[in-house]
Amino acid sequence: MDRRAALLFAALGVAWGIPYLLVKVAVEELSPAMLVLMRTSIAAAILLPLAARRGTLGGALRHWKVIAAYAVIEIVLPWLMIGNAELRLSSSTTALLIAATPLVGVALAFATRRNEALGRTGSLGLVLGFLGVAALVGLDIDTSDHIAVLQLGVVAIGYSVGPMILARWLANESGPAVVGLSFAVAAVAMLPILALSGGWPEAVPSAKVIGALAVLVLVCTVGAFLMLFELIGRVGPVRSTAVTYVNPAVAIVAGALFLGEAITPWTVVGFVLVLAGSVLLTRRPATQDEPELSPMLTGATTEFPALPELAEAATAGHSPLTRSRHGGVVGARRRTWRESGRRLGRPVVARRG
Repeated sequence: MDRRAALLFAALGVAWGIPYLLVKVAVEELSPAMLVLMRTSIAAAILLPLAARRGTLGGALRHWKVIAAYAVIEIVLPWLMIGNAELRLSSSTTALLIAATPLVGVALAFATRRNEALGRTGSLGLVLGFLGVAALVGLDIDTSDHIAVLQLGVVAIGYSVGPMILARWLANESGPAVVGLSFAVAAVAMLPILALSGGWPEAVPSAKVIGALAVLVLVCTVGAFLMLFELIGRVGPVRSTAVTYVNPAVAIVAGALFLGEAITPWTVVGFVLVLAGSVLLTRRPATQDEPELSPMLTGATTEFPALPELAEAATAGHSPLTRSRHGGVVGARRRTWRESGRRLGRPVVARRG
């Protein structure tokens, strides 16, 4: 990994680790529904022209029904649930519980019979991950907050199903087009929700909340999107997704520094167990023809929507979530990381390190 790739990796780790802090700040004055509307509408206004200039909107629009379903499952429901949960939970606890998303992905794989044997390492990862969640839920969260935990369970399911949708139906489409259209659909979907819930702001938000929203959209959404695409072009899609392992640590530190959130012993125990479980669960020995299993295979551990380029890498890695009942791989054809880089509309940089 060259110096620029390392800087991109570090910047992306921060950009994907601080949204929980910023959401916690924003929901002090904005309803969760209003926050989702503002985030998605502004992001769509930035990303859709980018996709239009690349001429990729037409292809993605052919799958508008799938994109609509993806937007609801990957963006609308998770972001609403996260906002509601953070009214009661700390930002760091929220991030840690969402980091357990790969565990839900494996459970869904077994439920849909699209699984392959976990092996000893995967089984150990599954056990460690569930122990970590148990440490957080049973020992570090007040019993009155279990509704918020259930809401984050919905988030984990959405973040597990989203990559499945991408790998099955959208893996050949452009990332800016799919995500831009998804944000647009999510913004439209929020209008009736706001009308029914009465979540419109009663006053102009404070400068602190406006600043949090600006960073959420420009840095954590659009900026992270562009940084990720360049990182994919430099180090490949599989290695790029390793950044998701950094997010919980960033969220814990940010919550402690800026919100004064306590870091309890059980927070540390839960973090170590969830992270270790996710790493073991989503790893497999790499071979010449089969890359190491990516964290994106079993669900995103970040607020940023899963991308077609990464879902495609998952398909190439024989994801347990994308195997057909006949043993074949469902979804897009295999592509190398170089081919994925070309589809991003940028020259592919030689892989280093």
